[in-house]
Amino acid sequence: MEPQDGQLNIELSEEIAEGIYSNLAIISHSTSEFVVDFIRIMPGTPKANVKSRIVLAPEHAKRLLYALQENIGKYEQQNGKIKIADNPFLPPVPMAFGGGEA
Repeated sequence: MEPQDGQLNIELSEEIAEGIYSNLAIISHSTSEFVVDFIRIMPGTPKANVKSRIVLAPEHAKRLLYALQENIGKYEQQNGKIKIADNPFLPPVPMAFGGGEA
C-alpha cells in the first residue's frame, strides 16, 4: 500500500519488534544532543552492559518527554498510578541486588 500525501511508511523488522529489555536508563547531554543509554542490570553480575543507545536532538528529546507524559497519563487512567521509589532518580533496586550485602 502506498502512503498517502503527508504520511510516513514505517517498517519494523522482526528483530527490532522483539525489543530489548532495559531496567535502567542513563541520560546525558551536550549543547547539541541528548544521549539515552538503556542498560540491563542482572542479579549477581558485577557489571551491566548498555543494550541500546539513542541519540536525540534537543527538540526531539523534548517531544519524547511530552509523548511519554501523555502515554503515562493514559496508562494510569486505565491501570492506576505507577508506584516508584521515593527518589525517582535512583535505580529501582539496589545496585547489589540478588543477595549479599551492599
